[in-house]
Amino acid sequence: MTDRLPNRPTVIVVDDDAGVRSALRFSLEVEGFEVVTCSSAEDLLELGLPEDHGCLVLDDRLPGMSGMDALEVLRRRGVDIPTIVITSAPDPALRRRALLANARLIEKPLLSDLLLGAIRTLS
Repeated sequence: MTDRLPNRPTVIVVDDDAGVRSALRFSLEVEGFEVVTCSSAEDLLELGLPEDHGCLVLDDRLPGMSGMDALEVLRRRGVDIPTIVITSAPDPALRRRALLANARLIEKPLLSDLLLGAIRTLS
């Protein structure tokens, strides 16, 4: 991860869709966040996560390991970074897993300022 400016929250965006990653990076940087992106859950697990302030925006449907599987690995490692799981049409099992992992679930498509408001609250 690159050097961060003091008191500038970091948002880690994990999504396999390059267009979504790019759009979220742009939107969040305009809002004053530092943004780090990953294209897979495996890349996320190799990343040094911020220890002080920030949050994780994690797509559940990723190739290979799912976003929720990666989040559960992080939680077992003791990583308690605030997390927003984004997905379309979540089933009750995914909702339960997100709740147990202390993650907020936001459904795609990402309309209005719902995601931005959640990031501001968590970071």
